[in-house]
Amino acid sequence: MKQLLTLLLATLLTSGCGTMNPRDFSDSSQRLDLFDYFQGHTLAWGLFEDRFGKLRRQFRVDITGTVDGDTLVLEEDFLYADGERQHRTWTITRSGEDTYTGRAADVVGEAHGETAGNALHWTYLMDLQVGDRQLRVAFDDWMFLQPDGVLLNRARVSKFGLEIGSVTLAFMKPVQAQPVAAAASR
Repeated sequence: MKQLLTLLLATLLTSGCGTMNPRDFSDSSQRLDLFDYFQGHTLAWGLFEDRFGKLRRQFRVDITGTVDGDTLVLEEDFLYADGERQHRTWTITRSGEDTYTGRAADVVGEAHGETAGNALHWTYLMDLQVGDRQLRVAFDDWMFLQPDGVLLNRARVSKFGLEIGSVTLAFMKPVQAQPVAAAASR
């Protein structure tokens, strides 16, 4: 029993200690401007895997972003593979040159984020609906802007410091149809 408690304590102490820091990405040639990227229409595709690597959910998200000064409002409409729909509204405020706070109805308190280069690190607590019950979980979110406007997102989800799963998302701006004449001239 003592060994189990020691192992649990060691896991709790080390699970919250990430090795990445947003400033590690300061020299990236890509620059993520959160407000610029999410203004307008954005699409995302994602999945949730449990801690054993078993795929539990797949989904698509339609996102509409509106910027007003130092505030970005994201209207997110989720469609899950099983047909379930969900809506979330994020209100994100620029709190410093490279820092942000965010609120949503299912987020506990405020989310906190920091950008540098092509990366955003975002942390928050969320009341997550799982079946008939609600779990309070912590998200440790990393987003990385890639060439061609693809934004990759990996979030570790934990409860009591123990990882219970991960969310992976790919964000893209919808491709605008080109006029036939422009496409033919290529």
